[in-house]
Amino acid sequence: MRIGLMVGSDRERSRSERLSGLLDDGRTADEQGFASFWFPQVPGYLDAMTAVALLGRVTERIEVGTAVVPIQTRHPLIMAQQAATTQVSCGGRFTLGVGPSHDWIISGQLGLAYDKPARLVRDYLDVLSASLSGPAAVDVDNDTYHVHGSIDVTDSYEVPVLLAALGPVMLKLAGERAGGTILWMADERAIESHIAPRLTAAAAAAGRRTPRIVAGVPVALCSPGEVDDARAYASEVLGHAELSPNYLRLLEHGDADDVGDTMAAGDEAAVANRLRRYRDAGVTDLAVRVIPLGDDAATRRKSRQRTQEFVASLCADFT
Repeated sequence: MRIGLMVGSDRERSRSERLSGLLDDGRTADEQGFASFWFPQVPGYLDAMTAVALLGRVTERIEVGTAVVPIQTRHPLIMAQQAATTQVSCGGRFTLGVGPSHDWIISGQLGLAYDKPARLVRDYLDVLSASLSGPAAVDVDNDTYHVHGSIDVTDSYEVPVLLAALGPVMLKLAGERAGGTILWMADERAIESHIAPRLTAAAAAAGRRTPRIVAGVPVALCSPGEVDDARAYASEVLGHAELSPNYLRLLEHGDADDVGDTMAAGDEAAVANRLRRYRDAGVTDLAVRVIPLGDDAATRRKSRQRTQEFVASLCADFT
């Protein structure tokens, strides 16, 4: 299992420091030996694709990826154009994570339709795959798109695509049509019994290589007496599964009620043991979301640093 980092919006940084701070985070992850660095498209925050393109210029060896970009916000031909450009900026180290997002974002915030997301993903991948196959004409006609254009960005790099997939239909698409899946709010039982079997079976049936399972997992190094508070805090700032029926259905396949229950929290032994359980469940790539604890900014910075340094020390042991 490869160990990487997943970061999100950092509201403790001033707006003028958020981009430069993110680039510093990427450089640090690269220097610490993490295998990957993932950045999501957070509503109203830094644009993920732009940020990842810049991260590619300030890092040397680490994989950088989006986790994830909602497909409704970018036409698939334009997504491919931007992804190929980002891949050039990253020197071949970029992985495009995409997905249909959630109704409360797409419909509630953006005013776009959220009808039949799985069908939209299927049609979207028709165009995206054709567009990322290399410099050439792109001619696709399906139920959603009628595309007759071209891509002429680079012939030096491919762009791996991962799909946010939680349910059976989406997992089948991720196995058949993409390189795997990116997960959030999935615990070990959900991964082992629900996600991995469906994903790998679909990939095998399509004659594709073993798919990646990238699991976003919150982590906090703390005393045993702080674990319950850490889990509650993670659910408060990162959870609220009740907002998304997609997550509620996923949680039914595992033992977690919210994201805090998926968390690796406690002392060094407890954190390492929980991460091993994810590996044993079938996770190929861990995307650690460090949860800093403390009552003030300085204490939280120290907590983040301590947790991240410990997780970095595990990278060699899990490969």
